[in-house]
Amino acid sequence: MTSLPTPPQAPMVWNHTPDSIKSYTEQLINEARALDDKIASLSETATIESVIKPYADLENKQAGLINQLSFYQHVSADKELRDASNESEEKFNAYSIEAGLREDVFKSIHKVYVDTKDSQDLDAETKRFIQKVNKQYERNGLAFPLETREKIKELKQQLSTLAIKFSKNLGEETEFILFTKEQLKGVPEDILSQFEEVKTDDGEIKLKMTFKYPDIFPVLKFASNPDTRKIAFSGDQNKVPENSEILVKAVKLRAELAQLLGYNNFSEYILEERMAKTPEIVNNFLADLRVKLKPLGDKELFKLKELKKADLKARGLPTENTDYYVWDQRYYHTKMLETEYKVDEMKIAEYFPMSNTISKMLEIYETIFNLKFVEIIKEDKLYNTWHEEVKQFAVWKLDNQEDPEFVGYIYFDLHPRKGKYGHAANFGLSPGYTDIFTGARVYPSTSLVCNFTRDKKDKPSLLKHDEVVTFFHELGHGIHDLLGKTKYSRFSGTSVSWDFVEMPSQFLEYFTWCEDQLKSLSQHYQTGKPLPDELIQSLIKSKNVNGAMFNLRQLHFGLFDMSLHTSKDGNVDIDSLWNDLREKVALVKNGDVKTKGYGSFGHMMGGYASGYYGYMWSQVFAADIFYSKFKGNPLNVKSGLEYRDKILSRGGSREEMDNLRDLLGRDPNSDAFLTELGISS
Repeated sequence: MTSLPTPPQAPMVWNHTPDSIKSYTEQLINEARALDDKIASLSETATIESVIKPYADLENKQAGLINQLSFYQHVSADKELRDASNESEEKFNAYSIEAGLREDVFKSIHKVYVDTKDSQDLDAETKRFIQKVNKQYERNGLAFPLETREKIKELKQQLSTLAIKFSKNLGEETEFILFTKEQLKGVPEDILSQFEEVKTDDGEIKLKMTFKYPDIFPVLKFASNPDTRKIAFSGDQNKVPENSEILVKAVKLRAELAQLLGYNNFSEYILEERMAKTPEIVNNFLADLRVKLKPLGDKELFKLKELKKADLKARGLPTENTDYYVWDQRYYHTKMLETEYKVDEMKIAEYFPMSNTISKMLEIYETIFNLKFVEIIKEDKLYNTWHEEVKQFAVWKLDNQEDPEFVGYIYFDLHPRKGKYGHAANFGLSPGYTDIFTGARVYPSTSLVCNFTRDKKDKPSLLKHDEVVTFFHELGHGIHDLLGKTKYSRFSGTSVSWDFVEMPSQFLEYFTWCEDQLKSLSQHYQTGKPLPDELIQSLIKSKNVNGAMFNLRQLHFGLFDMSLHTSKDGNVDIDSLWNDLREKVALVKNGDVKTKGYGSFGHMMGGYASGYYGYMWSQVFAADIFYSKFKGNPLNVKSGLEYRDKILSRGGSREEMDNLRDLLGRDPNSDAFLTELGISS
C-alpha cells in the first residue's frame, strides 16, 4: 500500500466563542427562513429541481454546523460557551418547530411528492427523501386548522425547552456524598486514591464520592457496608431533583400533543415511524420477554439471596432479613463473579491499560471493516479539537490498497471534567453526504464522549472489562456514523429507525467476549502479557451470569417508558410507577427508599421517549447477525465487509428490515437472542 495521502477534507474547526455561536445561529436560521420563503412561492410550479434539491442542499450543508454549535454544551470546559450552546440549540429547535408548521412550504413539498410518488425514473433514495420530508410535515399536523397548529407549535416548543433544560441540569450536576474511609471499606485503594479528601467542620477527614461513573459504580460494586451502598444509590437516584418535575410535565405535554394530532397516545404517534409500528407490538414483545425471563430470574435471585445470607453470616451480621435490595445487586453480582467464577474485576483491569486497549480495539475494526485509523497528533497542522485531552483520528477505507478512500474523522473525549456530559455516548457531529449540485463527497465527523479514569503517575488508566464493552459499544455508533455512504445527510450513518440504532453497537459488544479477541486486546500494564487462559475462560463463562436479572432491569425501564407514553392524558403516578414497577419486574426490593431516578433517566428526554424498548428489540437482530455470520470466526473479513456494505453503509436510506433480509438471506428471528440468554425458544 502506498502511504496515506492528506485527507481530501479538512477537519472541523473548534474556535467558536459565545458571540460567534450566537452569530452563526442567527445566520443559519435566516438562511433557512429565506429558502422556506422561496419554496413557499413555488406551490403551483414546484419540482424536484426548484424545491427538493435546494431543500436537501441546505439541510446537508447546515447539519454539521448546527450539530457542532449544539455539541459544545456537552463538552466545553467554558461555562459561557456551554450556555451559548444551550441557547443555540433552543433557537434551532424553536425555528425547526416553526418551519415544520408552514403550510405554504408544505404545499410545495406535497405537490412534488404527489407528482413523483409513482415515478419510475427517480432513484430509490431520492424517492425516500421526498416521502420522508412530506410525512414529516403531515405528522406536524398541517391538515388541522390554524388554531390547532398554533397549539401544536406551542406544545413542541415547550417540550424542546424542557428537554434542553433537563440535559443541561444533568451536565452541570456537581453533587456528591462524603464518606469516611471506614464506610467505604471494600472499595479498592486504587479507587479511593482518586477521591478528593475533604475536612469537615468538626475536623474529620472524609472522601468525596461524586455521581460520575468512575466514583459511584465502584462504591456500589465493592462497598461491603450495605448502608453505604444504600446511601450512594439513593443519592445517585435522587440527584438533580428539579428534573423529576420536568419529566412529569413533559409526559403530560406529550399526551396533549398526541391527542391534538389525532393519535390515541404519544406512543402511537412515535411508533408510527419506527420498525415496531404500534404500541401493541412493543407491549407484546416486552410482555413475552418478561414471561420467558422471569423463571430464570427467580433462580438467579435465589442464588443471590443465598450468597447475601452467607456473606452476612461470615461477617457476623444478622441474617434474618432475606430481602434483596436494589442496592445489593451490583455488590453481590460482583461478589458472585469473584467467588464462583474467579472473575476479579480489578485484577482483570490490569490487563486493559486504556491506551493499549484502544489501539488493539481499533485493529479489530480495521480488520473486519478494512479500515485504517491514523491519529492526528498535536504537532500536525490538521489537529484541532475542543479540549487538549481529545484524541483525533482520520479514518480510511482500504478496499483498494493503491487508492485508499477517505472515510471521515473521529474524536475520542475520554475523561471526566467539570460541566462535561457525565455518561458514555457517541455524538454524530457532521453527517456525510453527496453534494446535490457538484456530486462531490462530503465526509462525516463523529465523537465518542466517555468518562474513564485518567493515567496516574505510577499507573496508566486501567479499563474494567465492562468499560471495554462500553467503549466497543460507543465506537460501534461512531463507526456507523463514519461508514454511512448516502446521498442525503438525513440518512447518514446512525440516522436509522430509533429501534434499530443500537443494533450495530450491540453486535460489536460480542467481540469483547470472544477468547481470541480478549487475548489480543489484553496486555498487562507491567508485564506486557495477555490475559491468562484461565481468566479468559472465567470471564467468558461469566458473560450471562444473572443475565435474566439484567434484562429484567432493562424491561423495567422499557415498561416504565411505555406506561408513561401510552397514557391518554399523561396523568400517571410516576413515583409509584418507577418504584413499584421495579419491584414487580426487576425482582429487587426498594426497602424503605422511594427514589425519583427517572429524573436522571436521560433517555426519557433525549429521544428515547416511547423508544427504550429499542435496546432489547435491536438485540434480537444483533444476536442473529453475530451467530449467523461471525460466531465461528469473529474476524471473518468477508462477513465483515458484507455487513459493512449492507447495513452500515446504507444508513437510513432503505428500510432496515430489507437490509437485514439482504444480509441474512432470510427474515431475522429471535432464536440466537434466546439462546444467548440461556432460554430455549
